[in-house]
Amino acid sequence: MNKKKRFSIGRKMYLFVIIIILVSTLGTAGMSHYINANQIDEYYKTIARDSARNLASFLDADYFSKLKEMAVSEEYQAIRDQAEEEDNEEIIQEYIENAGLWEQYQESRAFLVNYLEHMDNIKYLYVVVWGDSNATHDMYLMDDYDNPLYETGYYELREEELLGMEALGEVEPTISHGDWGWLCSAYAPIYAEDGSIICHVGCDVEMNEIMEDRQQHLIYILIGSLLFSALISIGALLFNNRIIVTPLNSLTMEMKKFTPAENTDYETAHVVNLNIQSRDEIQDIYEEIHTMQTRIIDYLNDLSTLQKDKEKAENDIKDKEQQIGEITRTAYRDALTSVGSKIAYIEKCNLLNQKIEAGTAEFAIVMVDMNNLKKINDTYGHKAGDAYIKGCCRIICEVYKHSPVYRIGGDEFIVVLQGRDYQARLEHIYKLREIFEETYTKEEGEPWEKYSASVGMAEYASDDSTVDFVFKRADRAMYEEKQLFKKKYGSYR
Repeated sequence: MNKKKRFSIGRKMYLFVIIIILVSTLGTAGMSHYINANQIDEYYKTIARDSARNLASFLDADYFSKLKEMAVSEEYQAIRDQAEEEDNEEIIQEYIENAGLWEQYQESRAFLVNYLEHMDNIKYLYVVVWGDSNATHDMYLMDDYDNPLYETGYYELREEELLGMEALGEVEPTISHGDWGWLCSAYAPIYAEDGSIICHVGCDVEMNEIMEDRQQHLIYILIGSLLFSALISIGALLFNNRIIVTPLNSLTMEMKKFTPAENTDYETAHVVNLNIQSRDEIQDIYEEIHTMQTRIIDYLNDLSTLQKDKEKAENDIKDKEQQIGEITRTAYRDALTSVGSKIAYIEKCNLLNQKIEAGTAEFAIVMVDMNNLKKINDTYGHKAGDAYIKGCCRIICEVYKHSPVYRIGGDEFIVVLQGRDYQARLEHIYKLREIFEETYTKEEGEPWEKYSASVGMAEYASDDSTVDFVFKRADRAMYEEKQLFKKKYGSYR
């Protein structure tokens, strides 16, 4: 089976960033160009509409009604065709003169031309008679001096964008491109006294230059947008590479080096060890992977050393039994630490009470209560808490090598001092406190390796009728020590 080519998250991020920036930039540029073009179009439409309206307001409606009546007649159309064929304007002039319309025709045409000459943006001004919505031609009634006189009454093919339109009032300005270039055209009606429309004043504003500028502007804005997108993309890619891609690649490479095995330390097994302080999901992933790998190594090491620990614990028990001569081989042991359990301690108390009654008792009790066990459990889990308990217990056993140690609670240990340990009881308790102080304040190591406990000791006095009296004094001494610890280092609660 063919394996699909790997498409890394880094490439996906790069592609995503580039697409987003490119689409956003080009979209913004396109929108800006559209808004700008629309504003310019509206500006030119306003010029065309206002110019058509102004000229229409100055022209004589009655006169153009008569001129229109003359122009649509069959007689005039026949003469107009003859004049156009012969290119003879005099025939038209003579006909208009005979109709008594020539003098005002000249005045109206001169006014139209004068208006046109004083408006820089207007290219054409003319008077046109619109047909109905089905018409394909419209009749020109008056034009400027650039057009021959026989253009009056000429039917011209209607522009394609105006087909199907019926001029019942103002015609909305349109922008078109035809034989005369780019034009913005508007039409304003000339009304008769009865409100009917006689004709329309047409105004064409030239837009060739603005359209060329618009096309050039579009090219510039596209090129600028692409350059801007490239710069932003480079910055974004460098940023993503720094905060996402590089940490993920480093983490992936370190994970591939991980080789768990029995009897190996973290460094030999290549447990991930990176300086990732990004305070985000990548740091969370790194910490979880680091924790998982260390737990795998711890588990494998625990499996390999389980038998050795068991044998050592059994040997320690035998040594304790031989030294104190009081705890039998069947005594109960704490499952976690392998020291005496609470049941074993109760049995020991019974033996001590017998010695008290016989007047041969000579012992001291050391009460040890671990500090911060709940914090270790809550923060790093019960496996770390178990390691913390065993580490504290190991220190206690190393100091009191010749006395039995009991675990009577989750974080409480009791040592019954006899013999050489009893004789050196002050020296031992100072040493125990010093060791706990050093392990707690050391800078290196995991939090669950910084062992700490509060220690209190009480000696048997002749007026103590039971072991319980000695225990309570040791417990109070331990409590006072714990209060000093909390005052110095603070309470987890």
